[in-house]
Amino acid sequence: MYDLAEKALKAATKYGAKEAEVYIMKSQKTSVNIQKDMIEGAKENITTGIGIRAIIDGAVGFSSTNIMSYIDEAAKNAVSSAKTQDADPDWKELPSNQKYPTVSGILDKEIQNMELDECIGYTMEMMEAARKTPGIIVTSGSFSRSHGERLILNTNGVEVSEEGTGISGFVDVITNAGETSTAYDFAISRKNDLDFAAIGKNAAELAKQSQDTISIEPHRTEVVIHPFAFSDLIENTFIPSIDADNVQKGRSNLIGRKDEIIANEKLSIYDDGLLEGGIDTGIADDEGVASRKTTVIEDGVFRSYLYDTYTAGKDGVESTGNAARNSYLSTPSVGSRNFIIDFPSCDIIADTDIGVYVNTVIGAHTANAISGDFSVEARNSFTIKDGKLDKPIKSLMISGNIFDMLKNINGAGTDVRKVGGTITPSIRVSDMSVVG
Repeated sequence: MYDLAEKALKAATKYGAKEAEVYIMKSQKTSVNIQKDMIEGAKENITTGIGIRAIIDGAVGFSSTNIMSYIDEAAKNAVSSAKTQDADPDWKELPSNQKYPTVSGILDKEIQNMELDECIGYTMEMMEAARKTPGIIVTSGSFSRSHGERLILNTNGVEVSEEGTGISGFVDVITNAGETSTAYDFAISRKNDLDFAAIGKNAAELAKQSQDTISIEPHRTEVVIHPFAFSDLIENTFIPSIDADNVQKGRSNLIGRKDEIIANEKLSIYDDGLLEGGIDTGIADDEGVASRKTTVIEDGVFRSYLYDTYTAGKDGVESTGNAARNSYLSTPSVGSRNFIIDFPSCDIIADTDIGVYVNTVIGAHTANAISGDFSVEARNSFTIKDGKLDKPIKSLMISGNIFDMLKNINGAGTDVRKVGGTITPSIRVSDMSVVG
């Protein structure tokens, strides 16, 4: 990979780039799919691709290819693209070489060397565990294991080479006796430490518990929000508000509000690219800036936006190491890493006299990321009475504002989950609007 990257870098400068960056990604992924209570199929994909950024006097061009014999042409296209662009007055420069930290827990040889039979076996574990609950059918699901490598080189001396692994399981179930009810569960890790049977069992038990529903009247109450639901809300409301690009374009509720109290004083939030075993952990971000831990909220006080090199240059600050790419096909933009919600924990259900418990939500993507307003459908929800889950709720909408929620958080569970790149426990929020 290094030889290919060096070749691309030299080609870009040969064709006229004043600055150039090469991003190479190689991934091997095995996936097993479940449909209608049976394994539909399994496949393995191997992908190698290269993305090239070329900069000429502040004008940025980009090209990519997955055909390694086309590297020279891709470099030429990136330079040609730059020549057709207007110079960006806010462009400063690509990152420079720097000291990189050591991270741990992101590469597992067991996952890297996992055979197809073992992948199918884990998938069967999820299905069989779900079926042990009477009246349950597995409607869909998936298993995935991956091993990836990335290499970043640029003309300012950045050289980042890293590899990692990932494994995940997901299952969706439905009841086939009594009131129809659905539920799902999933888990993800960088290490081969998932309990796949628990994924199937949890989904099945939740579906059964969600039968024999009741309706509730519209009211305001305490709501305990499961990590699945809370991460969905946070990712579609709060995280866009701390994206420096959105802030600079006037698309954030947090413009000019650094060092202001915006949340409960017991709440802290961190973006941590160094987290052991984190889904988004690495020695550097996706343009070669050393990873770090950024305090976003400290004891209720808003402390920092998230920056990549470009947005940091516009504000005259250092990048927080938050450049992210979907793949080699795209240029970097601001993205969160391991987004950690930190609040003192307790037995959150037992600590709640009366309220509502919400497992998952639908429609968080429709939230207004500028104002923070949202209205979502809640699934697998229950009333809470005398510190216990009481009755499943037939239909429920919850609405509110993420910035009001942050101030009204008054409890957190011990059930911390990695939901993609967000790490959060269940969160209890007071005075939320619920409509049955």
